[in-house]
Amino acid sequence: MALLYKTSLKKAFFFLTGIPGLETSHTWISIPFCCLYATAISGNGMILSVIITQPSLHEPMYYFLSMLSFTDVGLCLSTLVTMLGIFWFNAREISFDACLGQMFFIHGFTFMESSVLLAMAFDRFIAICNPLKYAMILTNSRIIKVGFAIVIRGTTALVPLLLLLKRLSFCHSHVLHHSYCFHPDVMKLSCTDTRINSAFGLAIVVSTAGLDFVLILLSYVLIIHSVLGIASTEERKKSFSTCISHISAVAIFYIPMISLSLVHRFGKHAPPFVHTLIANVYLLIPPVMNPIIYSVKTKQIRKAVLKVFLSKLL
Repeated sequence: MALLYKTSLKKAFFFLTGIPGLETSHTWISIPFCCLYATAISGNGMILSVIITQPSLHEPMYYFLSMLSFTDVGLCLSTLVTMLGIFWFNAREISFDACLGQMFFIHGFTFMESSVLLAMAFDRFIAICNPLKYAMILTNSRIIKVGFAIVIRGTTALVPLLLLLKRLSFCHSHVLHHSYCFHPDVMKLSCTDTRINSAFGLAIVVSTAGLDFVLILLSYVLIIHSVLGIASTEERKKSFSTCISHISAVAIFYIPMISLSLVHRFGKHAPPFVHTLIANVYLLIPPVMNPIIYSVKTKQIRKAVLKVFLSKLL
């Protein structure tokens, strides 16, 4: 009984980490983070608003973009409280159950964003390679089904992962490397055998984000093959230009994700600030940059945003 009590007590809480070595400057450091959160939430909120309210944007491409904005807002809200709590109030303690809940939303929205990027790649593939059947293939009912499939896929895979984490006991340090709960970070603190957790976590990442990335690459190989078959140079440029925003979104999502995974698996001796920097880039840069990229590169979105601003000013 004493052992069981000790184990449950050890599981009761963790300590999150802000910026190592700069704890005394957390209040000032919070200013750029607040700006990033405000930019991400307002930018993605604006994208969602214009797509919902503007009938001209009620097309498959923009429906998928609204899903991307929704997942970005979800990612921001998943870390907002703990991150700003650390910077403003030094509130580092988080309970084990709250940590699992935050982990569920962070990883869930991450997997959903990966699925949305795959759906957007499929949208571009159909639009360029088979434009005559575009409206027939991507009907509203199918897009709704895709949306439900993305949510179900992004959440169900996490349930067994979190249940496996609950069986672990934690008798080492309870200090996490990040300002939020991240599965590999929490798992490393366990004094129990974590080989099953590690293998299952890797299998989930490979079968979701890993598989999505391979399929996105395959879709662009087919898109390039199709575009190169177009005789007109102007038409080639026009076709490729419709993919620039999506390619940029894929790059800013997968590069930080892969970097963070590599640091956790192979960067045990890396300085603490490396973990912190990549972890914050991983969760904040995609939500900040996606609305900017699509507002700048997509003329219809840019016009709709300007129309909303002008209507409010007048």
